[in-house]
Amino acid sequence: MPTPINNRALHRDIGYFYVGLIISFAFSGILQNHRDTWKPEKYTAKIKQISAQLLQNEEEITEEYARSLGEKLGIKDKFRRSMVKKGELRISYEMNDVDIDIKSGKGEIITYQDTPLVSQMHKLHKSTSVWWIYYSDFFGISMIALAVTGTLMIAKGKLSFKSRGWKLALAGLVFPLIFLFLLS
Repeated sequence: MPTPINNRALHRDIGYFYVGLIISFAFSGILQNHRDTWKPEKYTAKIKQISAQLLQNEEEITEEYARSLGEKLGIKDKFRRSMVKKGELRISYEMNDVDIDIKSGKGEIITYQDTPLVSQMHKLHKSTSVWWIYYSDFFGISMIALAVTGTLMIAKGKLSFKSRGWKLALAGLVFPLIFLFLLS
């Protein structure tokens, strides 16, 4: 078993290496928690009022119809989805949203821009790049090493893991489990 000095050095060096990623993940994680309230990775850059002649029968407004309408409106963006709800057509794109009242044909195109720095950090949580997945896995293993070395740094006395640290660790484990069961 490594001595407490080696645990301390390993803990310190892993912490130094990952301090930027820890802060970035923590910050973007907070933003992820509130993504339904506001879109932290994007901000509204422009709102353009529009008028369009739409089909009046909501069943005829298909995804293909919505795509072609977006093209007619001059949107050159990656199509995501469309839906009709409460008499309104909503077409979502990567960087645009289109909302049009079906009866009146009046609506708006909302154009978004990436929020500098926040958008890039936010993408870390969504990345499916193979190299990033491996790096994130190694980061996860390193976080486990940080946790273990942190528990071993104080080997004796009333502040050690054996005396009191295990109680705090258990409380730290129980707390998310309670939320997990409450949310499911």
